[in-house]
Amino acid sequence: MNLYAIGDLHFSTSVNKPMDVFGKNWIGHEEKLIEDWKEKVSDEDLVLVLGDTSWGINLDEARSDLDIIDNLPGKKIFIKGNHDYWWTTVTALNKQYDNMNFLQTNFYEYKDYAICGGRGWICPNDFKFDENDAKIYKREENRIRISLEAAKKKGHTKFIVITHYPPTNDKLEESLFTKLYEEYKVEKVIYGHLHGKESFKMGLRGVRNGIEYILASCDYTDFKLIKILD
Repeated sequence: MNLYAIGDLHFSTSVNKPMDVFGKNWIGHEEKLIEDWKEKVSDEDLVLVLGDTSWGINLDEARSDLDIIDNLPGKKIFIKGNHDYWWTTVTALNKQYDNMNFLQTNFYEYKDYAICGGRGWICPNDFKFDENDAKIYKREENRIRISLEAAKKKGHTKFIVITHYPPTNDKLEESLFTKLYEEYKVEKVIYGHLHGKESFKMGLRGVRNGIEYILASCDYTDFKLIKILD
């Protein structure tokens, strides 16, 4: 049972939202990603989907994209991205599909790990952080804390966190998120959101204070799933 991750699929089968406006590498990105997925993933594997999954503005518009993912091999866990306007409540979404689970304040088990997390948000000292962002930033940190604490209360001691947003600002400074992950001794933090070579530089990658930070937005991975654990 292997563990894979990919972020920012930006599927748009029911809406006109071509991604190649962001670069030629996005041309045919859905087909490239699906082909790689089918080559790597078995039905016993687990895939972490890190937000910005569909451009649909409601569940009806997003359903064709979600159905495509549902029919791909493996079990899937989703978190919300900033463009996932179709996202309703975790309770409602978790009734939609047997093989896809949606994460926010809850957690899921993978072998001896608890997979926790949530959307996250931009961090203080980011170039566009304002007063409204400060409120959301604190709220999102608390949601991830609830997820981690729920897993801890169930006896888990090994944690993987998935978020949509990077855990730091563009200067890679400490944040409420990085402090939280260090508090709970999280082993890996996997995130997406960042697109383009200049943005990739703003993502914390590698090991810091004992935690491995992994960027998995699909253009960073060349539209290929990355293996986290086997």
